[in-house]
Amino acid sequence: MKLFRVAPIAILACALAVSACANTVRGVGKDIKSTAKAVDDTVKKP
Repeated sequence: MKLFRVAPIAILACALAVSACANTVRGVGKDIKSTAKAVDDTVKKP
């Protein structure tokens, strides 16, 4: 009976953790892209 109370909470916690990781990875990708663009712009300046 205890498992029926804990399982939904555990599933919700796992879903929140996975979605947080996805947002973090997406943010890191954007940061790397903007850094690469800034370096490229700096190199191309006369």
